[in-house]
Amino acid sequence: MKAFGFLSFGHYGPFRGSETRTAADMILQAIDLAVGADELGVNGAYVRVHHFARQQASPMPLLSAMAARTRRIEVGTGVIDMRYENPLQLAEEAAALDAIAGNRIALGISRGSPEPALRGYEAFGYTGSADPRGADLARSKFELFLSAISGEGIAEADPRQAPEGTRLHVEPHSPGLRDRIWWGSGTRDTAEWTGAQGLNLMSSTLLTEDAGVPFHELQREQIERYRAAYRAAGHERAPRVSVSRSIFPIVTSRDAMYFGSRTDSDQVGVIDGFRSTFGKTYAAEPDELVEQLLGDSAVMAADTVMLTIPNQLGVEYNLHVLESFATHVAPALGWKPNTEGPVEGDPVA
Repeated sequence: MKAFGFLSFGHYGPFRGSETRTAADMILQAIDLAVGADELGVNGAYVRVHHFARQQASPMPLLSAMAARTRRIEVGTGVIDMRYENPLQLAEEAAALDAIAGNRIALGISRGSPEPALRGYEAFGYTGSADPRGADLARSKFELFLSAISGEGIAEADPRQAPEGTRLHVEPHSPGLRDRIWWGSGTRDTAEWTGAQGLNLMSSTLLTEDAGVPFHELQREQIERYRAAYRAAGHERAPRVSVSRSIFPIVTSRDAMYFGSRTDSDQVGVIDGFRSTFGKTYAAEPDELVEQLLGDSAVMAADTVMLTIPNQLGVEYNLHVLESFATHVAPALGWKPNTEGPVEGDPVA
């Protein structure tokens, strides 16, 4: 592990104890949290994307504000549900965001996770999927998105305004943007596909498969298969790999009240029709956390760890969690703060 950031699901609602009661609260607090995290040396600020739910849904305005208010921290998503996106509009927005951020984005994209709406992407006007989960729709749209951000000609020009046969590029164009695109992979097979495409790998706290081994070992195998496929495809750029974890250092009585009684472990269940493995929550005093995380083979194999945060507990408490991790835990894991420059992946050779 070289870097860590926070991953916010952007929950909000008028619930008891919530400091994030409205959508405006959630959005403005996320910006403040990114600013505070940047000052602490945290490497990344990432938001989860869900539709038809009281969570973050349209990330580009929020990420643009985060980028404009910060100097060093990476901003991104974990992940955008491609089923709901117009790929060319997303390409334009991603290039604009990359310009605002000074090339410090980590845009995680995938098919998306189970959602409250039944085929909700069809309500957005995206129909024609033969897959009940819309995976085919997501992949075809993602291919067009990659072509657009790579600067390929997309639309035929009006022959009255350009030579016949001219194909127009999506503008704005941000050179190198493709190197900052991640695919959110939920299985070992999709990790191999991600590697073959030359994309960065984003893996979360669950995998939609069960191999009868601890979650971190299954995820470590996923990372190894990704890197092998990346290398076999002939890609030379050092790729990035991130994993998500729920980690809470217990350093105050408030920490103990919220998380001190947890005795969590990996879980196996069914999600989206697949038997799946869910990673555990880490909550302990710093010395114990260091020992536990050094034994987490996926955390140690990734260059970046995304800490899933309880955003409804407010900016002050979540900055405390990040500062506690940065002060008492992360240095022992190999962390380098954002003052030392952008995060780099591991060489493929």
